[in-house]
Amino acid sequence: MKNIKIKKTILFLFTLAIVSVSCDDFLDVNDNPNSPPISTPSLTLPVALSDFTDLNARTMTYLGNQLVVNWATPSNWSANSIYMRYDFSADDFSNVFETSYVSIFKNLTYIETYEDPTGAVDYSNYKAISKIVKGFQYQLLVDLYGDIPYTEANLRGDNPTPAYDDAETVYKSVIADLDAAVALINNGDNAEDPGSQDIIFGGHMEDWIEFANSIKLRMLVRMSNTGQDSYISGEIASIIANGGGFIHTHAATNPGYSSDESKQSPFYDYFVQPNGAQQNRQDYTVASEYTLEWLTNANDPRMDRLYKAAANGGFKGAVQSTVLPGTGFTSEDLSKVGPGLLVSADQDQIVMSMAEALFVQAEATVRGYLPGGDAAAQDLYEAAIEASFIQLGVEDAENEAEAYYNQPIKNVSWSNSPNKIEAIITQKWVALNGTSSIESWIDLTRTGFPLGLPIPEESNGQRPLGLLYPSSERSRNSNNVPSQSAGDVFTKAPFWR
Repeated sequence: MKNIKIKKTILFLFTLAIVSVSCDDFLDVNDNPNSPPISTPSLTLPVALSDFTDLNARTMTYLGNQLVVNWATPSNWSANSIYMRYDFSADDFSNVFETSYVSIFKNLTYIETYEDPTGAVDYSNYKAISKIVKGFQYQLLVDLYGDIPYTEANLRGDNPTPAYDDAETVYKSVIADLDAAVALINNGDNAEDPGSQDIIFGGHMEDWIEFANSIKLRMLVRMSNTGQDSYISGEIASIIANGGGFIHTHAATNPGYSSDESKQSPFYDYFVQPNGAQQNRQDYTVASEYTLEWLTNANDPRMDRLYKAAANGGFKGAVQSTVLPGTGFTSEDLSKVGPGLLVSADQDQIVMSMAEALFVQAEATVRGYLPGGDAAAQDLYEAAIEASFIQLGVEDAENEAEAYYNQPIKNVSWSNSPNKIEAIITQKWVALNGTSSIESWIDLTRTGFPLGLPIPEESNGQRPLGLLYPSSERSRNSNNVPSQSAGDVFTKAPFWR
């Protein structure tokens, strides 16, 4: 399995500095993005992709890991109590909504609507990338909030109070936009090559087609409980027909990350300072007792890549609770985020892993949306586990993965797992630990798997199903934001559930 090295011919800090200066006026919310005073798609694209990556690498991943009980907090820290009580408010995680609209979508919409005044440059590839990234982020917003602005969104000064669209309508519109993005690429014979300005695939547009197809398949599989098999099958047939396939390596960002100040890979930077010292977050983010026990019972060699041994040796986790024993559970007694996740300051930042894409294909095959039946689903399932072992840097990964999934253990071995969907989602939960764990929370809401994840005693006994619209949005767009109470995060399920 090959790893594509993203081109690093641009100087990261220099590029971001140029773009941030060039886009100062454009980023003013009062400007019309369809006629910005400064900037071009080539300057705006790396900023949009960086903002998109940073949000998903930090807030989204941290939130996901807490909600699916991968991480806990030691008793000598008061941080993170929100994850134990589940008392989410309209001010919590507001950057998920706000950064998406105020920054990511704004820049991507500018790229989509930009017309070269000279008529000499065809920016179709840039427009296609924008549609694909917007599709990825819109999917997450629907999954976490439900109805969101879509058809009237991103017009800024022309419409600062956009209407909210029905969640299912947004999903299907995004799916159509992903098809349109693939068509733009396939028909863009004379389109400008984004090259190193594309900090995810380095201008390799065939990889963007694979990414678009992978996002679309994930959305369609997520709709499997809606009774729309005819629609789902038809849309999957269109994926197969475009011939682009699915991602064959990680979709990962790297504009030239390094150990220099403000240039570290975003997830790594969340935990490690540029001088190598740990951030406080690394001290108050430790392994959960539940997940360590699960990995131990499964004889999973990924454990010492997902977590590092405690200072006094061995692996030890904490329960998710604000009421813990005062001794034996401090940060020095517990396992922290491991070396397979915190590799180096210049590590690629994964947006969608190869393992995730393969697990989605495995589920689609089990559900009959992709051909091949049980044998093909098993091959995809085992390939996904192997991809996870490789990603985490397990020594002799291929052989270790084979030995692991051949154990006669439920939700490890394919043949010993009577519920194949449960096995897929459970192993996906392990593989997405520390990477795209927001997907594991969404999968848990959708399927109920993995079974048995504990709920903190301080909560109301229910795990949240989503997030509340930010108070800032309710203030500025009060006539359109759907009515919502704090309890809705526990009772209002996404449309696809």
